Amino acid sequence: MTAAAILALDQGTTSSRAILFNHAGQIVASAQQEFRQIVPKAGWVEHDPEEIWSSQITVAQQALTKANLQPTDIAAIGITNQRETTIVWDRKTGHPIHNAIVWQDRRTANLCDQLKREGHLESVQQKTGLVIDAYFSGSKVRWLLDNIPGARDRANRGELAFGTVDSWLLCKLTAGAVHITDASNASRTMLFNIHTNQWDDDLLKLLAIPREILPEVRSSSEVYAQSAPALFGAPIKIAGIAGDQQAALFGQTCFSRGLAKNTYGTGCFMLMNIGQEAIISQHKLLTTIAWQRERTTEYALEGSVFIGGAVVQWLRDGLGIIKSAADVERLAATVPDSGGVYLVPAFAGLGAPHWDQYARGSISGITRGTTAAHFARAALEAIAFQVADILQLMQKDSGVQIKELRVDGGAAANNLLMQFQADLLGVPVVRPKVTETTALGAAYLAGLAVGYWNSPTDIQSNWQTDRTFEPSLSRKEVDHRTSRWTQALDRARDWEEQA
Repeated sequence: MTAAAILALDQGTTSSRAILFNHAGQIVASAQQEFRQIVPKAGWVEHDPEEIWSSQITVAQQALTKANLQPTDIAAIGITNQRETTIVWDRKTGHPIHNAIVWQDRRTANLCDQLKREGHLESVQQKTGLVIDAYFSGSKVRWLLDNIPGARDRANRGELAFGTVDSWLLCKLTAGAVHITDASNASRTMLFNIHTNQWDDDLLKLLAIPREILPEVRSSSEVYAQSAPALFGAPIKIAGIAGDQQAALFGQTCFSRGLAKNTYGTGCFMLMNIGQEAIISQHKLLTTIAWQRERTTEYALEGSVFIGGAVVQWLRDGLGIIKSAADVERLAATVPDSGGVYLVPAFAGLGAPHWDQYARGSISGITRGTTAAHFARAALEAIAFQVADILQLMQKDSGVQIKELRVDGGAAANNLLMQFQADLLGVPVVRPKVTETTALGAAYLAGLAVGYWNSPTDIQSNWQTDRTFEPSLSRKEVDHRTSRWTQALDRARDWEEQA
């Protein structure tokens, strides 16, 4: 194709980004804008959907301006998004009926506990590949319909639309013309049967959610629509959608069974490609749709860590021991180890493989000799410990021993963290030159749909290594530290009183 670039819209938990990629998978231009984090009460996290949209369209326009490109120079738009975050809006006006309920939000924990007590855990997992947890969209939709005046009646009349953030952006990009999601995002709702690739009537009944509000589910790589001409000055094809972690797996070119990546963002998300069979985890990991393209569904095992890079934000904003996130590595490097300090960042409970909604953060092993540097080191090590816990179980579920772990996300730039991660895993940790693999995956999916790239093989050559971290710590030392980490985890469990 003669087009100059693909435009990737990367709508994240704390900011919206737009990145233009060329045929070599290199960044042409980018723009980023943060937006408000709304915390009405402890455990609740919301976003203003209109802020999500305004920030996203602003950075998209800025990226085009920076690159001095016209809309006719763009082959297609790809969308990737924070998953599970739930929005319900009026179909006619396009106005949301409430703030978006963010994936981190725990307000529906009691409802999820009730569903577990009623014995639905196994049936939900078998259909969706997920555990019952407030993390996923289904219980959030239920809360909105039950708590926003008139919402349930309006939903039953077909006046409302539900969507994850991808659906919301697509609605706004097309001036309300389409109500669509892709299979990767649908598989995160706790309402979608990943074997039949359909919204599931039993799950909808279980959560009392009317089918009338659901988006149409499409593949992750096809032309869905064109953007409204007024947004960029001319319409652009919208041709790729994937949830952020699945997009990162695609961007890391993990196209073969057994290839795995970990994204170090606000949380940490490890995905392993398990091929075209949906293996249901025996260790409380998630089975998710990685992507659909050309009538083929690829699946992945996933382990989700709720608090990854966010623990560094807490050191900065909560404790004030660093001035910027980049300072954490320098501070942590001033001590040889954590001095026996173990920090469990269960600020929003524990994700995989524990799924403890009532765990809370803890710090163990403090002495008079403990310094801010030990706290910084313990925080970084906590990220790596959580990832290592997941990988061990992922290998058991899949029967595949990985040979390397590909990494991306903001915290992947932290060399101290990456080295400790390699030490814990006992395999190389490989960081690519382009670490914006979430946006890159969305670009690849969109580009494949319009012929900008011909096939996955065509884009594999774009992937290049920046640095490989080889394990250096003795297994005896790793086993000792892992044992102490496990003890610290036990002290954080089931802390919050259950209602």
